[in-house]
Amino acid sequence: MKLNLSTYYADLHVHIGATSEGRAVKISASRNLTFEAIAREATDRKGIDLIGIIDAQSPGVLADIDRLIARGEMEELPAGGIRYKNTTILLGSEIEIKPDGKGTAHVLCYMPSLDAMKHFSRWMSAHMRNIHLSTQRIYVEAVKLQQEVAAYGGVFVPAHIFTPHKSIYGSCTDRMEDVLDMQLVDAVEVGLSADRDMTARISELDPYTLLTNSDAHSLSKIGREYNSFVMAEPNFAEWCKVLRKQEGRGVAANYGLNPRLGKYHRTTCGNGHLLVDGVHSSGNHMSQPCSTCGSKVVIGGVYDRIASIADRSVEEAVRPDRTPYIHQVPLEYLPGVGPSTMRKMLQQFGTEMNILHRASMEDLCAVVGDKIAQFIQAARTGTLELRSGGGGTYGGVMNTEK
Repeated sequence: MKLNLSTYYADLHVHIGATSEGRAVKISASRNLTFEAIAREATDRKGIDLIGIIDAQSPGVLADIDRLIARGEMEELPAGGIRYKNTTILLGSEIEIKPDGKGTAHVLCYMPSLDAMKHFSRWMSAHMRNIHLSTQRIYVEAVKLQQEVAAYGGVFVPAHIFTPHKSIYGSCTDRMEDVLDMQLVDAVEVGLSADRDMTARISELDPYTLLTNSDAHSLSKIGREYNSFVMAEPNFAEWCKVLRKQEGRGVAANYGLNPRLGKYHRTTCGNGHLLVDGVHSSGNHMSQPCSTCGSKVVIGGVYDRIASIADRSVEEAVRPDRTPYIHQVPLEYLPGVGPSTMRKMLQQFGTEMNILHRASMEDLCAVVGDKIAQFIQAARTGTLELRSGGGGTYGGVMNTEK
C-alpha cells in the first residue's frame, strides 16, 4: 500500500524560558516561553506542524509535560512526539561540550519519547552541574554523549555550526571529525548567519541533512527560520526518515534569513565596525587595532570564518542537486507590518505559514493593500535589499520597494 506523503513545516530549536511555576530554564529567554505557551504559539499563530522544544531535560519542564498529558491537553504519539492540536512536539535538549584542547560548542539532542527524555535527563544529571538550566556543559567526552543519545534511539545535531560563540566551527575546531564521531551525527543546523551555499564550501558536511531553525528566545521569533519536510505524518519516526532520506521522505526546502541579516555575518571590531580583512580567530584577538575606533576586540563573522577553513572555492560549492534554500525575510522585519497589520492578516488567513505560503497576492492586497502585499511577495522571493549584520547586531531591510 502506497503511503500518501505531504509537506509539513518544522522549527526544531525553540528554548524554554521558564517552567509553569516560574522557575528559570533558559536565563536569556523570555519567561513567557513555557512548554504550553510554545505549543499554543506554534499551532494557533505560526501554523507550524512540527516544533522542537529544547530544554525538555529540565525536571520542571518534564513535570509540566506530565501534567499536560494527565489533563488530556496533550497526548504522546506511538511513533514519537507529543501532540497538541495541529502540532507535534519533539523533545530536545541543547548541551554544551568542550573537547580537550578545544573551544566550546553547542549540540542538540532529541529523544523519541517522554520516557527516553526522562532517562536521558537522569543520566545527564550525573555529569552536569545544573540539570534544571538550559545549555549546560556536560563533563563527558563528546563521543560518549553521542553514544548515549544513540542508545536511547535519539537524534544528535550540532547546533548553529558557524556562529562565533559556542559552535563546532565558530569556536571549537576547524574540522568536525576531530571532535565528533561522524557516524553518529544525524544532521547539522546551519544557523542564522549562514546558508546552504556557504555550508557547501566544507566537504565533510556533504553527507548530512541541513536544518534551518529559529533558536527562538521569545515567542515572536518562533519560525523566523524553518524547514519544510516531506513525510507521511509529523512524528519522531517519520522525522528520522526525513533526515536519512528514506522511502521518499526528505527536506523539501530550508527557509532561512539571508545570511546578511544574521548578527554575525561579517567580522567586526568590538564596537561593530566592519573589518574588511578581518579573519575570525577563536581567541577573539586582532594584531592591529580597528582603524575606525581603535578597538582591539574582534567579533568573528561567519562569512570570514568559513573562508578561512573552507576546502572548496565559492565556485566549487555551487551544488544544484542540494535541497533548495530559500532566503525568506520574516514578516516582522517588513516595513508596515506592525501588530495591527499582523492581527488583520491572521484574522483573515489564520497563521503565519498561511500568509507566507498560501495566501494569494490578490487576497493579500484586499486585506493589507498593494504596498504591503508587494513587500510580502518580495520577502517570499528574496528580492529585498538588505543591510549586513555583524558584531551581534542583526542586519535589516534597506529598500523594499522593488
